[in-house]
Amino acid sequence: MEDPNPVVERIVAALRHAPANTAGMRAVRKRFSKELAEVDRGAVLTAAQELIERAPFARFVAYEIVRFHLATMQSISEEEVENLGQGMKEWGDVDSFACLLAGPAWFAERVSDKTVRRWAQSPDRWRRRAALVSTVPLNSAGWAGAKSVKRTLAICRLVMSDRDDMVVKALSWALRAAAKHDPDSVRAFLNDHEKKLAARVMREVQNKLTTGLKNPRRLEALPNVF
Repeated sequence: MEDPNPVVERIVAALRHAPANTAGMRAVRKRFSKELAEVDRGAVLTAAQELIERAPFARFVAYEIVRFHLATMQSISEEEVENLGQGMKEWGDVDSFACLLAGPAWFAERVSDKTVRRWAQSPDRWRRRAALVSTVPLNSAGWAGAKSVKRTLAICRLVMSDRDDMVVKALSWALRAAAKHDPDSVRAFLNDHEKKLAARVMREVQNKLTTGLKNPRRLEALPNVF
């Protein structure tokens, strides 16, 4: 058995003593990102992979370590991205992977459209969700554009008949993110595919288009006091 990576061991120890929330984990990640700033990309990827294997709860930190290591993200390969996504078993894993790694790598053309389409057609529900959530960073501030919306809708078409709850929720998210920048294209998508889309998707995306909110609260009628 190989000796444990001392950096990984220290990250795991720090996480066990940190608040069990995003802010607490991110504080740990920032501390170790400074330590790893001058380390070569291979060592960063190895540490991230070992961190996932050593402590599956630490995927978010592992992905952020890679995401915020400039040399690694500028050169990350499709194979490396896919390897870091192996073993995802819940929505938090998937959303961290897609938002922090896969989506940005796809935007930078380090991951191909073909690969994301393959994820969308996978028998693995988590890969299908990953394909959809990877579109969300494409439509973030500063990245959104006609190409991003076109890529988003292409992936949405592949899963629009899917009724797995994790996929349905991600499909709604992907369309709502695209609607912020190109509401006309998203509205046309809903009109064209209304019979195939889950009722939840139709409701939430239409709400977003008309009110700006996924689930606007219904205003209760004020009592007539006059």
